[in-house]
Amino acid sequence: MHLQVNWKQGMAFQTTTPSGHDVTLDAGEDVGGLNTGPRPTEMLLQATAACTGIDIVSILHKMRLPLERFEMKIDGVRATEHPKKFTAIHILYVLDGDMPEERVRRAIELSVDRYCSVSHSLNATMTYSYQLNGGEVVPFT
Repeated sequence: MHLQVNWKQGMAFQTTTPSGHDVTLDAGEDVGGLNTGPRPTEMLLQATAACTGIDIVSILHKMRLPLERFEMKIDGVRATEHPKKFTAIHILYVLDGDMPEERVRRAIELSVDRYCSVSHSLNATMTYSYQLNGGEVVPFT
């Protein structure tokens, strides 16, 4: 994969992804940016959630399970000193649909353990939990 990132002004950078989407990243005004786009660290968390989410939707679809609603809540903890990397990331999967819990758990397991290239590229402690149809939140280990 190759892409080019171009400095625009201040702290803003723009890129066109290999799939043809324009993205502008920027910093907050408190550090010299103009707040014209999300922070790179925000995009990293979004990419992590989207990567595993795409896996899970695809797996559930292949299992022919009727996913009705799916959201993820992601929390990232960063180190207090530079480089202020993410040290821990937690994803809560919230799913609704007429799906057996063991099949949903298997879809999550496949994404977490095997498929999500973004989370496997990170050096943070990753933890997960899920909630199916408004039930209790279940830690995923």
